[in-house]
Parts: sequence; C-alpha cells; structure tokens
Amino acid sequence: MYDILIIGGGPAGLTAALYAARAGKRCAVLERAVPGGQIVNSPLVENYPGLPHLSGMDFAARLQEQAEQQGAELLYEDALRAEVRADGSFLVSTDAGSHSARALILATGVAHRSLGLPGEEALIGSGISYCALCDGAFFAGRDVAVVGGGNTALQDALFLSNLCNQVTMLVRRDRFRGQQALVEQVLSRPNISVRFGRTVAELWEQNGALRGLTLNVAGSPEHESLPVDGLFLAVGQVPVGEVFSMLAETDEAGYFRAGEDCTTRTPGVFVAGDCRGKAVRQLTTAVADGATAAAAATQWLER
Repeated sequence: MYDILIIGGGPAGLTAALYAARAGKRCAVLERAVPGGQIVNSPLVENYPGLPHLSGMDFAARLQEQAEQQGAELLYEDALRAEVRADGSFLVSTDAGSHSARALILATGVAHRSLGLPGEEALIGSGISYCALCDGAFFAGRDVAVVGGGNTALQDALFLSNLCNQVTMLVRRDRFRGQQALVEQVLSRPNISVRFGRTVAELWEQNGALRGLTLNVAGSPEHESLPVDGLFLAVGQVPVGEVFSMLAETDEAGYFRAGEDCTTRTPGVFVAGDCRGKAVRQLTTAVADGATAAAAATQWLER
C-alpha cells in the first residue's frame, strides 16, 4: 500500500514524487515510456528560471535522479484503470499487475496530434517524426519540413537547420504563435524557409518511405509540391488519461477539470501537469502543479 501513487512520469509527476517523498510519504511513479514526458523532445530549454541552456533530456534525467534519491520509486508500467475501494483507497491495474494507494495523482500528460492523412501512420519512422531531437540525425544533409507555428515547431526548425540541407516551415496561419525570440532566430537562419497559409494535403510515398508533400494554399484552389525526405510534426497535443475520467471530470477537450489547488471531485484524487485544464502549459507550470498536487495529497492524507 503506497501513500501516494503518481500516474505519469513527466515533469509534473516527477516533481510530485519529489515533494511527496520529502514529506515522508511512500510514493511511486507509474511511467509507461520514458521518464520526462514531452520535455525530453526539446533540444534546448532556455526559459526555465535558473537553469538556462539545458536540454530537455538532461532536465528530465536530473529530476528523476533527484526524486529517486529522496526515496520515490519509478515503476515502468502502463496504468490501465483505477477504482475506488470500499475503504476509500485506490486500486490501480497496470500491464504488469496492480498497486494499492491511499491517494492518487494523475499526471498523465498529453500526446502528439497527428495530421489525420491517409498513410500517415505507416510512415511514422519512415519519414514522419514527432521528435526532431530523436530523429534529426537520420536526415543530415537532406531536405525536411516542419509543420506548425508554435514554440515546438520553431525549436525543431532551429535544431534541424544545424543538420539538414534545407528546412521548410509550413504554418497554417499567417503568422507564428511562438515566442518572438525564437521567431527571430528562425528568420535569421539562411537554410530555413517559411511558407505561411500552408497545410499538408497529401503525403508522397515511395518504397515505404516519405518522398514529398502536396500542400494546400490558403485562399487558393492551387496546390504546391514540396519534395522532402523528412516531415516533423508539431501541430499540437491531445490530453491522455481518458481511462481515469470516472475519477476526475474532464472538459470538452478531454482535459481534467481541476483548479489551481489540483483537487478533483473524488476525495484523494489530484491532477497535475499538462493534462489539467488550464491556460498555460509550460515546464514551469507543470512542475508547479506537481508540487501543489503533492502538498494537497499530503495534507489530505494527514487530515
């Protein structure tokens, strides 16, 4: 029986584990993939206070080590469902068994949004990628495209410009949505070109690999062709954690409804990180949620 079981090992979940362990609670983190969540895909984190010029992977590794040094456990298991027992405790079933806990923190995070095009799924790993840091080296000296206009897309384009021959950014709107500092860096790179008002209409496939794109042009019936070997998608994210909606209410977009105190409608269940409905989703807000949720869970247990 754990005092606090945390579902999700991203920045919010690992921070919650750190705070819970320091409060003397027996806690564990259930993580189905790589600890660190989405931040491990960021080649450079420059906006975390006090830690400039740190890669997302390094940040995640440091946070994991810090939490484990305080006594938190990390279990590589996929949480499949959770239920409330008669005594108010929780039973969480995973792909490897089950665990009991007196309190739960849902830090399930978000997943990448796809384009929804025919053949897209088959090309993931064969030309289509969601992670420039992970897969950029495979396209060294070649032409690639980045879809998106936010911070992630801008960071991806900057990273890829150091490896690839030409990087083309495809932005659906008529302007970027990311930070001005990143925009200025992108516009200063000679091998990054930007096409506003473009969306991907079709994927070209040859021998099981991506070979190019057909683009829709906003306000025009014409299409454009763009030969590329790689396509990096940064078109937003969708919340993960629908299987726990019986414990925590979700909004119309699927995010858990919880205020700044991270509490939910179910006593003993708390929410932290990007899976929580809120206006700002940044690394700083994720770790803030983790600390808040752990403090709230600790206080609830002690009451």
